[in-house]
Amino acid sequence: MAQSSPDHKARQPFLARPGVRRFAPFVLITAVALVFIFENRSDVEIRLLVPIVTMPLWGALLIAWALGLLACVFTVRRRAKRHSRQPK
Repeated sequence: MAQSSPDHKARQPFLARPGVRRFAPFVLITAVALVFIFENRSDVEIRLLVPIVTMPLWGALLIAWALGLLACVFTVRRRAKRHSRQPK
């Protein structure tokens, strides 16, 4: 009969790991967003303050998605730094 040592960690199922549980919704939402973005292929006119730019809708949606993702990354990083400080 095999005995496990006390320092041997019990293996968690893949979906029960905290990193996977945080990352899975991001992957799912990203996949749905990218399908939505690339299905919209018509041209649109967008006013950028003064000039009017004609571009494919997927390009405008992709730019907006990337800017939102960038804002999220900065927010999460700033929150992590704030919570990692310990009071003296």
